[in-house]
This record gives sequence, C-alpha cells and structure tokens, in this order.
Amino acid sequence: MLRKARVDDVKTIHGMINASAGKGEILPRSLMDIYGSLRDFFVYYDESKQAVAGICAMNIIWDNLAEIRSLYVEEEHRKQGIARNLVEACISEAITLGLFRMFTLTNRPELFKRFGFKEVDRSTLSEKIWSDCFRCSKYPDYCDEVAMIIEL
Repeated sequence: MLRKARVDDVKTIHGMINASAGKGEILPRSLMDIYGSLRDFFVYYDESKQAVAGICAMNIIWDNLAEIRSLYVEEEHRKQGIARNLVEACISEAITLGLFRMFTLTNRPELFKRFGFKEVDRSTLSEKIWSDCFRCSKYPDYCDEVAMIIEL
C-alpha cells in the first residue's frame, strides 16, 4: 500500500536510508533531517509483513524545480514495481503542486529513463542542489551519480 509517511515511520525511514548509504547507494540523512522533511516522503507499506518496504521523497527546490531523492526499496521487495509506484507518486505530487521540472541524482539511471528522465550535465542544474553534495564523501572527484531531469 502506497501512502504518505507518518511520524511513526521516521525511525524506519532513517534506518533504511542509512543502511543504503552504508552500501554507497544513497546519501545518509540525520534523524533531524528526516523529521524536518517528513512531508516529502512516500512509503510503500507491506501490509502482510506490517513493515515499510520502500521509501521515496519529493523535495521542492525552487518555484520551478523539484528533486526525487532517497529512493530505496528493501532487497526482498525489489522487482515488484514498488520503486515505480513511489516515483510516480512523487511525480504526481509535483504536478499537483504546479512543479513541472524534476531532477534526480542517481546511480540507477536506467530506472529513471523509464519515466522519461534524460541525462544532463550536472553544471546545468541550480546551485541550490549542491548543499547535499558538499557533505558527500564522494564529492567532487569520486561522484558516481548521474544527473537526470524531466520536464512534466
């Protein structure tokens, strides 16, 4: 079941993000950061296991730009369309809010290409996106993420 994240999901989201960050898949986030951006998150809740199986956030950057970030699906739930549902929910919310341009920084460009995202040179993106990058141990010389954008 896809739904907006709730306060009781914060510690689970934090654990999922930081476990994935430990594998170099996504950037780590503090508990405080997740509480502060909780409204950005969608979760996919596996009712049979009574547990969150996937997460994704849509972060508003500026009046014409949003970011899809922190996409993660538990290993046992991958290849079931959960990532697709999460990304589609973020895109839908962006459109509802009047945001028609989205980007992501990802090491899984093939996934985002399926939605119509196109690879772009990172330098074409707003400087506002770099605040997270500056905190990353891979920045700038070892960054393995691809910048992608979609016009909705």
